[in-house]
Amino acid sequence: MNGGDRIEAAIRAARREGRTALVAYITAGYPEKEAFRKDLARVASAADVVEVGVPFTDPMADGLTIQRASHAAIQAGVTLRWILREIESMDPPITAPVVLMSYLNPLLALGYDELAGRSEAAGVAGFIVPDLPLDESAGLDEALADRGLALVQLVSPVTSEERLAAAGKASRGFLYAVTVTGITGGDADRGGDIAGYLQRVVAHSKVPVCAGFGVRTREQVTNIGAHVPGVVVGSALVETLERGEDPVAFLNSLSGRTA
Repeated sequence: MNGGDRIEAAIRAARREGRTALVAYITAGYPEKEAFRKDLARVASAADVVEVGVPFTDPMADGLTIQRASHAAIQAGVTLRWILREIESMDPPITAPVVLMSYLNPLLALGYDELAGRSEAAGVAGFIVPDLPLDESAGLDEALADRGLALVQLVSPVTSEERLAAAGKASRGFLYAVTVTGITGGDADRGGDIAGYLQRVVAHSKVPVCAGFGVRTREQVTNIGAHVPGVVVGSALVETLERGEDPVAFLNSLSGRTA
């Protein structure tokens, strides 16, 4: 089963269980570099898909929480190569699919072919690249596809119908529906016709749709989950880890799972 199929299967399995799938975001190596594997294993035990953030100096799509986490991780020496080595060395390997969220520069610096080969070896299922437009994604997409890895596309409330259709056709694993025209950590319920927007996204997508940016409560998960099969939780989980609280309990509180 390739990476995109693994991601889809995890999201659809949650739906069969009668719950909304959780895509849980953590910044690699934050809040403690030495605890990354432990944190990843704990989050993976309570999430359906894990999104691992590759720290970057200019995370333009991210709010203050993830900016802070990214800066601290860079200061601690976290790199893309280090992340891939850490994931590959997980023992036992985690069962939840892992998607790396990275801005384009670190991927270019490593090189697409080496990136794809190392990621396959590490067991990574796919990538989200928020500053890579669909129109410019063919090179990375092809390199990942050759290794069975997914490239997840993003859309927003201002994406045109034509581009929604193109992204829905191109995306593998899931289609990421950003719920606000802003940065991570904001309010997912803020204004606009979220239901109508998500219904339009679903209508154009051949893969499951997961919605994110600003999801913090069980109520938001329930409301968004009425329209799409998955929800992305990021800043609120990073803050949970910052406070030294149990990420499993937090994620279970959102999904309704029991420990």
